[in-house]
Amino acid sequence: MRTLITSAIAMTFVLIGGCNNAKSPDAVAKDVATAEQKASTEVANSEKDASKDLGKAADKVDDKLQDLTNAAAKDAYNLAVAKADGNRKVAIANCSAASGDAQKVCKDQADADYNAAVADAKAAAQSDKR
Repeated sequence: MRTLITSAIAMTFVLIGGCNNAKSPDAVAKDVATAEQKASTEVANSEKDASKDLGKAADKVDDKLQDLTNAAAKDAYNLAVAKADGNRKVAIANCSAASGDAQKVCKDQADADYNAAVADAKAAAQSDKR
């Protein structure tokens, strides 16, 4: 039993003593170089992944921005057509004060103004779309 306890104590001292031994300068240099290489590779991989993720996110933003621009162009077109339609209705109502050819010319002018406003709105919407 004494031998077992003595052996256990001796092993403990050997293990403790072995943990605190300094490595040779060559071994330390090699370990440092290996650690630096691993760190450099890890950073490079992280930068590559981040760049890919940012690229994907930017593509999504571009798509959403295009959707927003197209929706705004469509809404601007619809608003311009609604205003032109309202102006046409008011003009035609005013034309009822005239009679004969004057009334026809007035209504024709209201229709021409409406068609011009719609054409302008369509051209503006097309130029705003992406």
